[in-house]
Formats: sequence, C-alpha cells, structure tokens
Amino acid sequence: MRRALVVLLALGLAAAACTPTGDPPLSVPERLLADALSCPTRFTHRAHQPVLLVHGTFATPEENWSWNYLNALPAAGYDVCTVRLPDRATGDIQVASEYVVYAVRRIYERSGSKADVLGHSQGGLEPRWAVRWWPSLRTKVDDLVMLGTPNHGTVVADQATPLGAPPAAWQMRTDSRFIAALNSEDETPGPISYTSLYTLSDELVQPVVPTATAAVAGGRNLLVQELCPGRVVDHVGLAYDAAVHDMVIDAFTHPGTAEPGRFDRSTCLQLAFDGVAPEPLLSTGIAELQDGSGFNGAPNATEEPPLKPYAQG
Repeated sequence: MRRALVVLLALGLAAAACTPTGDPPLSVPERLLADALSCPTRFTHRAHQPVLLVHGTFATPEENWSWNYLNALPAAGYDVCTVRLPDRATGDIQVASEYVVYAVRRIYERSGSKADVLGHSQGGLEPRWAVRWWPSLRTKVDDLVMLGTPNHGTVVADQATPLGAPPAAWQMRTDSRFIAALNSEDETPGPISYTSLYTLSDELVQPVVPTATAAVAGGRNLLVQELCPGRVVDHVGLAYDAAVHDMVIDAFTHPGTAEPGRFDRSTCLQLAFDGVAPEPLLSTGIAELQDGSGFNGAPNATEEPPLKPYAQG
C-alpha cells in the first residue's frame, strides 16, 4: 500500500512537471526584439518610474510620440523608452505583444524599477495582452494608461474587414477571438493600476455610448467630456490633449489609477499640453481603415489570425 502511494505521488509530480507553467516562450528572435526597443543609455531619473510608450496602428514611435509625450516626459524628469512594433502594428497583435513583453522585462532589468506604460489606440492592446498571458509581467508594471484603446473591439473594424484588411484589423473586430481571449476571466489582472481615457468624439474607437468599448472592468474609465464638458477631442487628439495629459501624469505620480477628483478644471482652457510640437498632427490608430488607402504595403488578410496555443484554453 505504501509503495502504491509512493508510485502515485511520483506519477503526480511527473505530470505536474510536464504541465506548462509561467510565461509562454517568445517566438520572435531576441535580436529583433532588442532592435525594436529604444531607451536612454542610462536610467537616471529616479524620482519617477520609467515610461514605455506603445504606438498605435499604422504608426511608428516617431509619428505617434515624438511631437508630444516623447518631448514632455523627459523634460518632466522621466526616463522614456519606445518600442517599434512590426509592420507598423498592422500584423498579428499577438506577435506585436511579444515586443512589449521583451521591452518591459528589459526596462525592469536595467532600471530596477517597475515601468509605467502608455499606449495609444491599438498600443493599449499589446500591453494588456502581455500582462494577460505573461503573468510575471504583473510585478514589473505599475500603471497601464490607455488612450482611445478598442478594448472590446471597434465597429469600424467590423465594417472594414469584409473587404480585406491587415491581421490587426481582424483582431480588433468586436466579435474577434482575440478580443474574447483578451477579456477572458479578468480584464485587469494583477496589482497593476489600469486607467482608460476615451472621448465621445472619437471617430474610430466606437461605440462610445451607451457602452464604451474602451472601458475595462476593474479599471478607472475616464471620459474626457466628464473632465471638460463639451470638449471636442478626436482619436488623434487624445495624444496631445491637455486634459488627457493631466490625467496621465496623475496616474503616473499617485498610487493607484488616475483620480478625476484631483483634476484642475482650469486645464480645460488649454488645448495641447506643454511640449507638444507645432508640426502637423499625424494620424494614428486605425483611421486608414476608413478609405483603405493607408494600408498600402501592409500585410493583408481575409480572416483573423488563429489564437496562439497559450491563449486557446
């Protein structure tokens, strides 16, 4: 009897050893992941946690960030990193998320600090996917702030994909397998503080009412017009709006999520925040889906990419 128990215990331990645990392996070669990450030579601003900026669809880090937060945050005493998602973030979001996984790990290793992550449009989906399926990252990210992120998909993608569209567009459909897996079990896992900022006048991330697709269960969901009634801020405007910026910084500088009770209403008199460059405001997000012209050269697909094995359960 005793021997039988020992055998059963041994078999149980062997089965447990064969059960996948922890983070799934990265499929992208490390060389490509490293080349896509841009950080300061040294992390020297210890008063604030380092920030990772994640760009939106059909954009680059320069187009999305160089004229706004990439100016303002270093001037305010932040070490700032950017990640360049492949194919201008038009390919498989699951693959693009691996670049964020690598980026967060490297920032944590080099700085010895948790990172604050700011994502615009699709740039909020990669960090969410990363912390959903790579649980070790949940102790390496403090705040995740999203600007106009289609957390539950967008009807704009629903309307565009039947004509053929990049893989990322298929994954941003409201009924996609990707969106269902992203929001399965817990939309805000771990001790991370999640803040989602969105606007009634977003022409791309729809619907906003009666249920906002940008909202996440368990996070702080802030409508710009609740901060500044009547304010007109479009999808791109979320990247330079002064009221949005104040809530981003509020989240970064206080424990927990952004808190609208700390918002200074006088900011509503200001259009863009200090540090926004006067160059023409560049389009980001999935605006190109509206006329189909912007995705020239982007990968095209006739269906959604299959879920990765780690997400199929």
